[in-house]
Amino acid sequence: MFGIMCGVAGACIGCKASAQTIAITGGTVVLGDGSDPIEGGTVIVRDGRIVAAGRDVGIPKTAELIDARGKWVTPGIVAGFSRLGLTEVDSGASGSDDTETGSSPFNAAIDVAPAINPKASTIAVSRADGVTRAVVAPVAGRSIFAGQGAVIDTGADMDAVLRARAFQFVELGEGGADKAGGSRASAFVLFRNALREANDLAGFRNPVVGRGTAAPPEIVPYEERPDPGLISRDARRTDDVMLTRFDAAALVPVVRGRQLLLVHVERAIDILNVLKLRREFSGLRIALVGVTEGWTVADQIAASGVWVIASALNDLPASFEMLAATQSNVGRLRAAGVRVAIGMIDDNDTRFVRNQRQYAGNLVALSKVPGAAGLTWGEAFAMISSRPAEAVGMGNEIGSLGAGRRGDVVIWSGDPLELSSAAEAVWIDGVRQPLDNHQTRLRDRYRSLERRDLPEAYRK
Repeated sequence: MFGIMCGVAGACIGCKASAQTIAITGGTVVLGDGSDPIEGGTVIVRDGRIVAAGRDVGIPKTAELIDARGKWVTPGIVAGFSRLGLTEVDSGASGSDDTETGSSPFNAAIDVAPAINPKASTIAVSRADGVTRAVVAPVAGRSIFAGQGAVIDTGADMDAVLRARAFQFVELGEGGADKAGGSRASAFVLFRNALREANDLAGFRNPVVGRGTAAPPEIVPYEERPDPGLISRDARRTDDVMLTRFDAAALVPVVRGRQLLLVHVERAIDILNVLKLRREFSGLRIALVGVTEGWTVADQIAASGVWVIASALNDLPASFEMLAATQSNVGRLRAAGVRVAIGMIDDNDTRFVRNQRQYAGNLVALSKVPGAAGLTWGEAFAMISSRPAEAVGMGNEIGSLGAGRRGDVVIWSGDPLELSSAAEAVWIDGVRQPLDNHQTRLRDRYRSLERRDLPEAYRK
């Protein structure tokens, strides 16, 4: 284990940040911005924020020193797309908030933040493997609109939500077709209809901005409109899916470009159809999720400038919208200039977000396979740290060791993209976190049992 000097071992673990300065010295420092690791680097954290990171960094005299020689020091991993903190077990809907339901009258208006449980065992397990932040999305019920997702931390306290209502999440492609009556055409009509309703509610005089429109729409501030929070008595239905006034109001920030829209699509033509929506609704800020066939239209995605939170290693035609699946998808997207992060939609995205670092390591290995498209080590780590943060508009706060970012730091026993490496210390907002969890307690309990401690049924 690394040495801990000047009383760090006695610091309050998991409590709120206090005024202190920490200097982590001598380790291989990874900034998380896509650059190469730095041998013998130093990281300075003061009052919960990164002050400096790199080589030849001055160490304040008052800093508590942590010797990380022989270790790796990185920013915390950011789960690019997850349902972390929304469930415990799969025994039934009562223990899960990541399960689809068809009983709620709301869809776009749903805010996932109140459902996040900071004490969920999944959060503690993820923290113990270096995951310090997560993008958490709701699950779509009977509508293509799942609701508003959040960005959280995995700290051992009850204040998990860093940003509520960080984005609106919508299911298109096969998932959206199922929820909109069985066809993609119906899903896109439902989608466009909802955006038009939001435009009308927002007070746009010219609600649809087409190609070649010179003048921007005239806007009456939404806050000045009467009864903006009331559910309409004549709640509208499209394909038997209710669009309440709350839901339409929740989409107002989306059409105005104030709230990010995450869209789940896999098939190439679905990707292009989503990008075309911005010709009609010019204010949309879109990020695509999944994007298995993205490499086939990489140039168009790159030209659009949208972010992609891709499934890293889809390589089988698991459905008819993934016929062009390849493990080279992310590498080819990146080579084409697409802004890419890694997420885990529909891939054990509630419990196994720690697998992201394994996926990133595999993408590095792909660079050595003839004919495949992989990533450099630095870019692969950025895909699970700074890139997801940037994709949801929080690159200035989390995901890297840049000056001013939040003090999320992990010390690893070795290369973090190698499965043999483990997180040995984790800080969130400059506060050192506990790494024990339900799994480690079970391991320790049953690692070595004396005969008298065995269950009675096993005693002779």
